[in-house]
Amino acid sequence: MIKSIRRNEHPLSDVLTTSTKIAMPTPAEMDKLQRLETLLEPCRYLTELLGGEKYVSCSVVLPAFCHLFRVMESSDDDPTYVTKFKPTFREDLETRKGNANIAYLKIATALDPRFKALKCIPRAERSEVWASITNLLKEDMVTAEKPMQEKTSEPPKKKLTLLAASSESDSEHEEDSIENSVHRYRVEPAINSDFCPLEWWSNHAGSHSRLAPYAQKYLATPATSVPCESNWLSAEE
Repeated sequence: MIKSIRRNEHPLSDVLTTSTKIAMPTPAEMDKLQRLETLLEPCRYLTELLGGEKYVSCSVVLPAFCHLFRVMESSDDDPTYVTKFKPTFREDLETRKGNANIAYLKIATALDPRFKALKCIPRAERSEVWASITNLLKEDMVTAEKPMQEKTSEPPKKKLTLLAASSESDSEHEEDSIENSVHRYRVEPAINSDFCPLEWWSNHAGSHSRLAPYAQKYLATPATSVPCESNWLSAEE
């Protein structure tokens, strides 16, 4: 809206002064609009990014929050109206972030090879994210094994001790395997932000077979059901 007003300033001024009593913004107000347009440009860009339909968007939410909070930090060079605007914007953004499913978004961000360094998350919380992914894999493995255990007939009592020891050993091996698979993914080099994370997972599904199905699930989740990208592009045209 601001961009349209500034782009059509002179035609709007001619129309409003001849046919209506509505006044155009003053030159000082137009200068403020120019500053606000620059300030809000990251919002426009991220709206398009999060509203895309043909690429990964869910894992971009937390990096987007982090970027906007950083952009809206007050500085000594800000004029008074910007100094008032930024804290109000950050307060509203904090409310919106509080309403999001942060736990889900953290896992999606970690499973995106572009953002798995988790720089958008406080350092103290990063290990918790990887622990939650490890626990998720373990819980799903236990759930998948239960139906098989229920169908298996009860073995002879004389073999119970041996089977119990074997089961415990297998369980420990599975846990180690899960933890190792998460570690292998973590030490993989991150990819450039321009690359497609789903394509990366498609090429690395064999070496990360435990994590690949979860990556597909979380990364395929859209950030929003509203196709903002097409709406913005239509408005620009």
